[in-house]
Amino acid sequence: MTEITPQIVADHGLSEDEYARVLHAMGREPNLTELGIFSVMWSEHCSYKSSRIHLKKLPTTGPQVICGPGENAGIVDIGDGQCAVFKMESHNHPSYIEPYQGAATGVGGILRDVFTMGARPVANMNALRFGRPDHPKMKHLISGVVHGIGGYGNCVGVPTVGGETNFHSAYDGNILVNAMTVGVAQTDKVFYSAASGIGNPIVYVGSKTGRDGIHGATMASADFGEDADAKRPTVQVGDPFTEKLLIEACLELMASDAIVAIQDMGAAGLTSSSVEMASKGGVGIELVMDDVPQRETGMTPYEMMLSESQERMLMVLKPGREDFAEAIFRKWELDFAVIGRVTDTGRMVLRWKGDVVADIPLGPLADEAPAYDRPHVPTPPRAAITDAPETDDLAADLLTLVGCPDLASRRWIWEQYDHMVGADTVQRPGGDAAVVRVHGTQKGLAITTDCTPRYCFADPVEGGKQAIAETWRNLTAVGATPLAATDCMNFANPQRPEIMGQFVGCIEGMAEACRALDYPIVSGNVSLYNESKATGGGSAILPTPAIGGVGLLADWSKSATIAFKGTGDVLVLIGEPKGDLGQSLWLREVKGREDGPPPRVDLAAERRTGDFVRNQITRGALTAVHDVSDGGIAVAVAEMALASGIGAMISMPTPRGVAATFFAEDQGLYLATVDDAHLNDFLHASTAAGVAVERIGRTIAGRLVFETRDEDFCVKLDDLHARHEAFFPALMGEAVVTA
Repeated sequence: MTEITPQIVADHGLSEDEYARVLHAMGREPNLTELGIFSVMWSEHCSYKSSRIHLKKLPTTGPQVICGPGENAGIVDIGDGQCAVFKMESHNHPSYIEPYQGAATGVGGILRDVFTMGARPVANMNALRFGRPDHPKMKHLISGVVHGIGGYGNCVGVPTVGGETNFHSAYDGNILVNAMTVGVAQTDKVFYSAASGIGNPIVYVGSKTGRDGIHGATMASADFGEDADAKRPTVQVGDPFTEKLLIEACLELMASDAIVAIQDMGAAGLTSSSVEMASKGGVGIELVMDDVPQRETGMTPYEMMLSESQERMLMVLKPGREDFAEAIFRKWELDFAVIGRVTDTGRMVLRWKGDVVADIPLGPLADEAPAYDRPHVPTPPRAAITDAPETDDLAADLLTLVGCPDLASRRWIWEQYDHMVGADTVQRPGGDAAVVRVHGTQKGLAITTDCTPRYCFADPVEGGKQAIAETWRNLTAVGATPLAATDCMNFANPQRPEIMGQFVGCIEGMAEACRALDYPIVSGNVSLYNESKATGGGSAILPTPAIGGVGLLADWSKSATIAFKGTGDVLVLIGEPKGDLGQSLWLREVKGREDGPPPRVDLAAERRTGDFVRNQITRGALTAVHDVSDGGIAVAVAEMALASGIGAMISMPTPRGVAATFFAEDQGLYLATVDDAHLNDFLHASTAAGVAVERIGRTIAGRLVFETRDEDFCVKLDDLHARHEAFFPALMGEAVVTA
């Protein structure tokens, strides 16, 4: 038997105080298997020990919410006896160590979270953050991550319909890979994870257990040192073809009455799935490790419990239904094994070769796991910009922005994803939100992922507000009613008070925005320790609370798009611009400055303006809609033109200066086009709604023209397109793809 030394305890990521808690919970010294189980269950990745007390501040309920945080995924009602099931999760550390498998298994894991609830996955999204494009490792990371997402999603047959990709030196040593899945289920056929029924069989299904991914949860709960590459064995290996079989087998069994509870084996594998099922049900669990399907010889209970091999599920079945269930999984060529039973002991008991090799009370592993209110300090406010610079050439600056890493076309990425499989994708990547038809109905689900980390770094509270408001705005811009959101909270080391202050500030801002917009958080994930001490890497990432939003369209055919529809339409600005350049991409990319406070979010105005825009889309008054975000009004106009091949002539007063008018990233603004026949009615409606509207131009052929008091600036659409498309092919060494 392995002696438990202080070094072994430290190697398992437990502090001295935490090990003392283990001794108190056990009433004795744990063996190695028991120590490993405590290690993963008390890891940051599984226990949320630094974030739990703050996550409780987020609004999580509403009339549309069927299931909020605490299960595998959140659930919202979409009418007609149907519900949307969705969640976003991180796979950051694995994707930096081994980008293809890290990203691929991130997709596989989030798919399982959704179909575990009884939903058929209908769409995938992702939110990616990379370091400097010229960093020596970045091309390898980008290529691996994109191919991993595409390779898994394409093979499993779920469309990847959109996402976001950003670059900043803060991610040089720790990239972020956040994956989101949305599924659709019948509200009367939703499945939960709480085990029940003393004596009920516990069943293992899916792939066999191997040695891949052991200590994955622990690895994901620490920052990177010089030995990042040495952690490659902790990264799981995925098989999307097996996942596809697992989806179909689970959904087939779910159509029966055989399942009592079901949980996927994600982080910490068999340990977390069994502990969570038993603790949520207030029962005990007994497993016979000899019966666990294994693909490698000589595996120990320690390895089996901590393995994060993919494509595996744990179920509690009704007694007598084992043969029925086994026949389904054998038909789909998947492993099936009864490996234990539900008990009334409130303990986890593991047997192996006739002996008890672990006997642990479940309370300390789950609900009684450590929770820390870590010291935190607020981020100091940024001084206002008193020397606001001016543009020398609006046209040249616009070309610079549309070609910069954060705004250049993502075509190279999304063309590697099958975004049309299933034949229900209504809006493809490139718009404000993806739209997927609810199969066999007129309903559509709008989906988006958003966050502006530079705002969160400058002012976490305002940045948290903006991240929520941006997703709400993007759903609104396609005509959808925002229902709820999921979050993926990516931050650096929570033991640093300034980092914990960023987390607390972002939560505060998010909560305020969720309340103001009636837009609850129903699921999510926390990923901490995203920083690196590795050579050539940065230190802490920017605070990145990525938000995934889901909205509902009663009629998907009435969704709005960003593309201009023809020449001669009136271009209008909806909302009130402020002209603040702080933290704008123009300031960074053109002037080389990252200063000033971020733009403020007026949540009351956000709600009022968004509700008006959505109403006008539903009425058919608007021919194209796009929210104003990175790059300001000039970039928003350019993106509408690029999506359509139609230009515009814009004329606006510039009392704050040309740059502040066209490149400020004011919040709560939309650009829209209206044909002349609907213009008067639209303007009357805006007045009645108390929403500011300004006519700023018309659509024309072939070019963008910005008329200012002193000078006109013109950009040909061909030049805009060439600059917009060039970045990724040049970076990745491939020919430019033309539209």
